[in-house]
Amino acid sequence: MSRRIALSVVAGVVALGGAGAFALAYAGEPQAPTLTHSEARYVAPAGDRDGSLTFTTDVSSGTKVKSVKVLAWPEDSSFARQRLTEKDMAAVESAVCEPAGKDTVRCSYGPAVTRDDAEGSPRGLWHFAVMATTTDGTRTLDTEAADFTIG
Repeated sequence: MSRRIALSVVAGVVALGGAGAFALAYAGEPQAPTLTHSEARYVAPAGDRDGSLTFTTDVSSGTKVKSVKVLAWPEDSSFARQRLTEKDMAAVESAVCEPAGKDTVRCSYGPAVTRDDAEGSPRGLWHFAVMATTTDGTRTLDTEAADFTIG
């Protein structure tokens, strides 16, 4: 084998080895969960019937999802001026999650809305914030995952 071919082979092996090491290192890093298909729906109370507020989202992660926290907040609030943080989300209510595929869970949250709740809530645009946390500690926070309006 000529010296030029030998050097080319060695350079190729080094380059492939480096790419493989990078791929293994990247694969070993925890990946933040992904939120998709987030939806909110508000139904006002009517007559003697309570209303409802529902939020759903799909959470995908290569690691098991530990918790999904949700918070509905009005557009005209302190959260609009001072962005929600992971610390803010730590104490809020949790969604219920069910398997929805290989690495995905479908999470939902749906409290009843009484007439008093509806009358005491600010009118206008509201947002749902959602924070998904996996068992390896990675998190994703979306402060405006879905919107709804209280009229």
